[in-house]
This record gives sequence, C-alpha cells and structure tokens, in this order.
Amino acid sequence: MTAFRMRAGALAAAALLAVGTIAGCGSGTDDTGGTGGTGATKEPATAPTDSTLPAALTGQKLDWQRCEAPVRAEGSRAEAPGDAWQCAELKAPLDYAKPDGETIGIALIRSKATADDESERLGSLLFNFGGPGGSGVAGLPRSADGFGTLHRRYDLVSFDPRGVAESDAVECRDSEQTEASLRIDSTPDTPAEEKTFLADSAAFGAGCAKRSGRVLPHVGTTSAARDMDLIRHVLGDKKLNYLGFSYGTELGAVYAHLFPKNVGRMTLDAVADPSADAVGHGRNQTRGFQRALDNYFTSTGTAPKAGTERVVKLLDELDREPLPVSDGRELTQSLALTGIVATLYGEDSWPQLTKGLSDAESGDGGLLLALADAYNGRGANGKYTTQDHSQRAISCADSKGRITAAEVRSKHLADFREVSPVFGPYLAWDLAGWCADWPVAGESETPEVSAAGAAPILVVGTTGDSATPYEGAKTMADELGAGVGVLVTNRGEGHGAYGDGACVTRTIDAYLLDGKVPANGTVCTEE
Repeated sequence: MTAFRMRAGALAAAALLAVGTIAGCGSGTDDTGGTGGTGATKEPATAPTDSTLPAALTGQKLDWQRCEAPVRAEGSRAEAPGDAWQCAELKAPLDYAKPDGETIGIALIRSKATADDESERLGSLLFNFGGPGGSGVAGLPRSADGFGTLHRRYDLVSFDPRGVAESDAVECRDSEQTEASLRIDSTPDTPAEEKTFLADSAAFGAGCAKRSGRVLPHVGTTSAARDMDLIRHVLGDKKLNYLGFSYGTELGAVYAHLFPKNVGRMTLDAVADPSADAVGHGRNQTRGFQRALDNYFTSTGTAPKAGTERVVKLLDELDREPLPVSDGRELTQSLALTGIVATLYGEDSWPQLTKGLSDAESGDGGLLLALADAYNGRGANGKYTTQDHSQRAISCADSKGRITAAEVRSKHLADFREVSPVFGPYLAWDLAGWCADWPVAGESETPEVSAAGAAPILVVGTTGDSATPYEGAKTMADELGAGVGVLVTNRGEGHGAYGDGACVTRTIDAYLLDGKVPANGTVCTEE
C-alpha cells in the first residue's frame, strides 16, 4: 500500500513536461531586493536564524567532489551524473533541540552557473522535487536540461532531505516484504481482508522503528526546513532562492514561516494545501485524480460518467479475479489503480492510459502492471527503492492524523466514494493504514506557513493538477499572508507548471532571474 505522491511527474520534475505555447500573462512589477547570491557582488551571508547552532556546523566547509552513482533500488545504482556535477555532505543536528549533539549527513549536489561573466551570477537556486521522499541528488541532474535558462545565472543545487536516499534513508522492510505487501487488498471488503490490511500497515511502522529508529523521530518537514537554512548559510547565500514542486511547496512555505527574513526569490509550483489535515489531503487527492480522469475521458470524446463506470467495472473484476501476466505475477485491483494513477500526472501519459485500459479489458494486464511497478519504484531485478518508506515516515512525522478503521467505515468511506468511485475507496482506507500504530507522534494537524515580512513568494497552481488540486494554491497564497503570497494560475493539465508553457515559465523565470513580481492573480492559458 502506498499513498499517491505529491511529486512533479513520473520523472520527478515539472520542467520535463513538454513546452507548449501559452498566452494570457499579466504584467508585474520589480521587487526591491536582490538575491543575495554568491556572484561578484556577494555580500556576507546572514547567520542562521537559529543562533544556537554551534560554530562547527555554521562554519563547516563543504568538500565538493565528483558525484558517485546514486542508489536506485536495493542492490542497484543509477548512472553517475557527468563532470558538470559535484556532490558533498553537510552535517546538521540530528535533533535541533540538541544542536551540540549527534549529527546527520545531508547529501548535496550542485552544478555551477554557466555564465562566463561572474557579475551575471546570482548565487544558488535550491530545488526540492516533492514526494515527500524524492531524491534531489538523483533528480536534479535528470531534469537539469529543463532549467537551462536558470542554470546560466544560478548554481543549481539540490539535496536529499533527511531520511531520504543518501541522507540516512529510512528503511522499513526489504523488497520481498514490499512485494508481498503490494499483493494485499487495499480496499478491504471483508473483516478478514481488513485485518490483513491493518496488520500489514502496523508491521510497516514497526519495521521502520526497528531498522531506522535513530532517525525516525527527526525526519519531519520542520527539521528539513532548518536544514535548508543551514545549507543556505554554508553555501554563502544571504537569502534562500528556491524552486519547490509539489511537497516541496510545503517545505518551502514552512521555511518561509521559520525564516521569513531569509527568503529570497522563492517559487512554489504544484501547491500542497496547507489547510488540509490528513482527511482533507486524502479528499483533495480523491477530487484531483477524479478531475484528471474526467478530463482524460472528455479528451477522448467519452462522457466522464460513462468512462468512470468503465474503470469501476474493470477494478471490480480485478478485485474478484486478478489478471495473470507473463512473468508469473498478477495485476490486482490495487496495482491496476496505481497504474492508472501513474498516467494522470500529465497529458503526455494519457495514451498509455488508453492502451492500458484497453489491454486489461482484453485480458492483458502487462502495461498497467508495468506502470504500477515504475510508480512503486520496482526495478527490473524485482527490487524496490525506499522512496515510499521515506514518504510515509516524513508524512507521519508531520501529521498528527491517526484515523481508525472504524472512523473510515463510519465517516469517510461513503463520502470519498461519492467524490470518486474510482479513487475514493482506496484513499479512504489509506487514512487508516498510512500511519497505523506509527511509533512516532506527529507534529501538527496542518503546517504553519504564515510568513509576514518575507519577500514575495510565487504560488503557481495548475487547474487540472491531479495530485495537488488547484484550490490548494489559492489557500497557500492566502495563508502566506498579504504581500507575500502571489498567486499565478496555469490553466491546463498536469502536476507542475514550469516548462509546461511559455507564459508560466516566462513568468517564473522573470521573477527568479530579474526579481520581476507578477500581478497577484496572473493567469496563463494554454492555447
């Protein structure tokens, strides 16, 4: 079982989406501040707001070296990035309440600005691609071609947040256990199925405590945001310039709340709703994925209601009898749903949905299973990444939400199913399974993101976003505060706007590169 990710597409970066022609940008004004970067006009960096940090951390010098191949899955590694990339490890407090105590290593990656003229360089631009649990060390080199305009003047920098990949990754079970878990029915219909589902969920949390108990209490978003300010300081940047996608929008907003005076030019794209608790987030995703599915069917000339009924029929059939595939595995109801979800992060994947549904209805579940495998981080060798482990650990460290199965049955299941008969049952039951018997208490019901005194923050929402529905962007802009949150609406499909159209990309570039703040309420419309 895994919740649907807040991440910028299957390649982990919104900038990889195809660029189309966009019209309808509003004009804006210039901001009054610089980026405080590390170019020829570099100013001394401010000290981290958390003045309790020892000099051994605030004064550390990073040892940048050629990057090794990042871990991809259990027993395998991806290709190493090229010579343009350097990697280093930052030391941060494991527990910020004990700044002189044990430390944790935060993996960093960078590629220096390509401009020859030092006076054009703006310092560092820090990225987070979402998840939570996504690896910036692996993701940034893969997506860097989409950020060429920014790369000319910025050092592109990303990191693996604490508990992720190279930064002391949370591990909760091995690949064989993951494979077995994914065969469990995630929408239990009987007491026996419910018992199995909840037992597996509790076992996951127990495995996290056993394998990663040292870091598990310290992987929340607040600690990651404090790491970002330490990164900023050690890199020598007076202000934090930041581009965050999906969950990275929540991380950026929490940073802005903690360190408003250290915010430079920040853009949040594919925005998580800061007002949503565990139930609200699940309901938002239920609505968002159903909206994306409706838009897909409309694009094919099929009435959304009829298309939805078609998918429900297929999933019901798979619940009764999974489809065997050529490698001896089976396409279950839950895996089919995951395969469908994987195609709803952007229009470019819709042809795969058309073929996957048609194939499965004809008795061939291979494509939907392959899509689910990619989404679940299953490699060709049958081994899984630990991204879902990190995602769950971070989510449960952040959220106090601990929903019981009884509450799901009595309060949420019918409501979620009414919002979406396709995604509702899965996401309703996920409320009970996600943090079941979690060994660490959650921090809050919802994140605090008010950021009075911060520089303007661009908040970019796409109207057809499946994983982080557009309404969350409007809420985020409001909660950041008057004069801080600047809403930019991208009328289109997909999870993440940057690179998806000329208008929205130009608007973001103009702010990050030249400090030009668009008018609040700017709308970009796909042609």
